[in-house]
Amino acid sequence: MVKAVAVIKQPNARAHEAPPSLDHKLVGGHLRQARKARGLTLAELSERSGIAVSTISKAERGDIALTYDKFAALAHSLELEFDAIFGRRRKPAAGAMKPSFTAAGKQQVYDTPNYEYGMLANNLTGKRMMPMRAHIHARAVSDFPEYIRHSGEEFVFLLAGKLELRFENGKSFRLMPGDSLYFDSSVGHIYVSVGEEDADALVCCVDTDEHRLRGAI
Repeated sequence: MVKAVAVIKQPNARAHEAPPSLDHKLVGGHLRQARKARGLTLAELSERSGIAVSTISKAERGDIALTYDKFAALAHSLELEFDAIFGRRRKPAAGAMKPSFTAAGKQQVYDTPNYEYGMLANNLTGKRMMPMRAHIHARAVSDFPEYIRHSGEEFVFLLAGKLELRFENGKSFRLMPGDSLYFDSSVGHIYVSVGEEDADALVCCVDTDEHRLRGAI
């Protein structure tokens, strides 16, 4: 006689855990360390990057979060890999690139007033592209002090919600789940959620600036 055995499924703990967050003060400390290691003053870095002295100073103290375009500008000016700003040192290449797996809800999050950046393939340094899971808080153009622009190309695939991409040249695109857009990142742009819920999207940035480090963002 076979006895029935009750199987109790345990809830998926991973699904309920909050994704790890990147500390703004820690990131700011890496920026300050890189600047001083190159013997640059705040004013000199400002002149190189086009980022205001006050913005760099606040970012180094961890008082504000930087958007992708400002991170890219500072990385170029410091001749620094993008990954290094988040405290990851590039590992010497040893053969073919190894796959980088990011479990659901495990991507490191860098939160800003308008966007929440979920950094994908975060343990892989020297990437030619920067993949992110973006959660868009912004609801209006007035939420942004200026349009975001940076060298390279950008791809967005909408996962959930409703999203509008607006460009400084007057063009705009409305995306529904499953829609995507590929565009020139050097044209000023912003992402705005237009539905009841915040939009959730997969975003991939590829830096084509000729001054960037070879093989790295």
